[in-house]
Amino acid sequence: MDQRRCHANIDCLHQRAGMVESAVQEFHGTLDRLVCLQCSAVYPPEREYIDQTLPTCPRCGGILKPDFVFFGEDIPQEALEGSLELAEKASFCLVIGTTGEVMPACQIPRIAARNGAVVIEINPERSAFTGDLTEFYIPCKAVEGMDLLIRELTAL
Repeated sequence: MDQRRCHANIDCLHQRAGMVESAVQEFHGTLDRLVCLQCSAVYPPEREYIDQTLPTCPRCGGILKPDFVFFGEDIPQEALEGSLELAEKASFCLVIGTTGEVMPACQIPRIAARNGAVVIEINPERSAFTGDLTEFYIPCKAVEGMDLLIRELTAL
């Protein structure tokens, strides 16, 4: 499995850190695009659109929204299927800053663990995974936990 594949949040930090777009599953969408609710046209989040009180599509006049998943909306099918497939093949699953309760994202670490992956959790608070699924729990904020994990892995 390509170890550079990941499930990403909407902030595009994975891509900005150098990961190629095809290596990222945008499970919750992205802030890097606006999408028309009427014709599905896609636009970059440029000032000409976001400075409008209600951004509209130049093509059809429909409303533009950030291309990320709001509560109550479905996860993009391709990202959902890709994430679940990667979870089945993963040797480890890094879980950072979640309650572990929101469907369908909470399935990913469970599928990974069921298929033999080591689950490492970085979270200031215990989650639905802690103690049940998590093999290594690092009880702190994301940046602190990642720094600690990197130091430990580098020392090996």
